[in-house]
Amino acid sequence: MDDRREPPLPAVRASDRDRDHTLGVLAAALTEGRLDPHEHEIRTEHALRARTADDLAALTADIPTPPPTRAEQDREDLRDWLAEWRYWLGGAVIMSGIWAARCAQKGELTYYWPVTPLGVWAAVLIAIAVWPHDTDEDEDGGRPTAHR
Repeated sequence: MDDRREPPLPAVRASDRDRDHTLGVLAAALTEGRLDPHEHEIRTEHALRARTADDLAALTADIPTPPPTRAEQDREDLRDWLAEWRYWLGGAVIMSGIWAARCAQKGELTYYWPVTPLGVWAAVLIAIAVWPHDTDEDEDGGRPTAHR
């Protein structure tokens, strides 16, 4: 049995950007009533003096993360939608390769069968993009929901 232990990883130094983010979370918690003004002041002072990311994380560990803003959610939705199109393109390459191999095996061009699954898949992706979204917020007060 080996008793050698790896030395602990050094703490990651906090940047001004990290401190600003923590101060924003604390300000939001004060606005939401999660912190009283005195506790907010104490945590703010600690955040400004924090040296490591762990020091900052400890200041917000008991504060839930706020729901994403509408703009953040829209960016995430767009990123997910574009990722789906990359999957579609990968499927198109694979299916076209299978079709081409089959054509080469037969020695003649045959019906391009991938048009059917690719067309249906593309139609679904386009429908997702143009389908009207219900902008009423859900019961949690969180982000808007889309009823499809």
